[in-house]
Amino acid sequence: MTRVPEHVVIIGSGPAGWAAAIYTARASLQPVVFEGAVNEDNRLQGTLPLGQLALTTEVENYPGFPAGDLTQYLRSSLSAEHHWMVDMHQKEGCSGPELMHLMRQQATNFGTQVITDDVVEVDFDTRPFRIRASEGKTVEAHSVIIATGARANYLGIPSEEKFKNAGVSACAVCDGALPRFRDRPVVVVGGGDSAVEEADYLSKFASTVYLIHRRDELRASKIMAQRALDNPKIDIQWNSVVDEILGTDEQGVTGVRLQSTLDQSTRNIEAAGAFMAIGHTPNTDFLIGKLAMTEKKYLQWTVPFRTNTNIEGVFAAGDVADDYYRQAITAAGTGCMAALDAERWLSSQ
Repeated sequence: MTRVPEHVVIIGSGPAGWAAAIYTARASLQPVVFEGAVNEDNRLQGTLPLGQLALTTEVENYPGFPAGDLTQYLRSSLSAEHHWMVDMHQKEGCSGPELMHLMRQQATNFGTQVITDDVVEVDFDTRPFRIRASEGKTVEAHSVIIATGARANYLGIPSEEKFKNAGVSACAVCDGALPRFRDRPVVVVGGGDSAVEEADYLSKFASTVYLIHRRDELRASKIMAQRALDNPKIDIQWNSVVDEILGTDEQGVTGVRLQSTLDQSTRNIEAAGAFMAIGHTPNTDFLIGKLAMTEKKYLQWTVPFRTNTNIEGVFAAGDVADDYYRQAITAAGTGCMAALDAERWLSSQ
């Protein structure tokens, strides 16, 4: 256990976590970031360090990174231990992993201490707060910023895992405008409001959007369901589930095999992409009973336009408290907000 409590501990290492680290570090708060552990369990559930953006290839919508060759910039900005990324650079703009490593580098440049381990237990009933990691390390802190994000739900079939970032995605806004999907058919899996929103967005780029739903009626709100029915580019495949993602190593996704929920019949649909819109799961298991949550287990912001949780001195940033926008830039924005909220709260104490 540390003898002197930290000013602020940040749990999570996506855009929200690193933005919070950059701001608190520049405020001389010497933040400690638990970025998560590198292990097979985290890989399988999509919770490795650096967040969901590290699982994304092209990033076209993060301001300040237009398409172009970033080779020299990456070489001069990243530490020598991460120069392996320079050799992998595609010279077409910034990739998700590159952007996350740049954020991490920026935070450590200002003195952020990084611990590569998962937080498994927190004690917010005592002051200073106590944070325990999986390998046994315990840290005390006067304030805590939770930025553990939310992981996309997937079908869990092997072919889906094989084609992630090669046509399989869980974010239409992030990936839908990429060249591989333009003027080509794609599928969206789901039947709720999020699925319809994804399908409607993709219809701006794709030739046809097949909306795959296991029932004969959408779960979406009536206005959203009608929007899907009225869109001439959305073709709803009722009473169907995705049995397998089809594709090749060279082309990525080329289609999906659907299975009827009414009988055992199957059929193939040609598609350049498969977008999963079956929800997200916030990474809050270790916080159950510790902080106020919504019914979907997202952390609750308790003060309008602030990142406060129901525990004074504990703040939440990014997708762990946002089930609506779920974008890198909005996560980074609330990371900044949480850092400023924490700094001002500490000053008041």
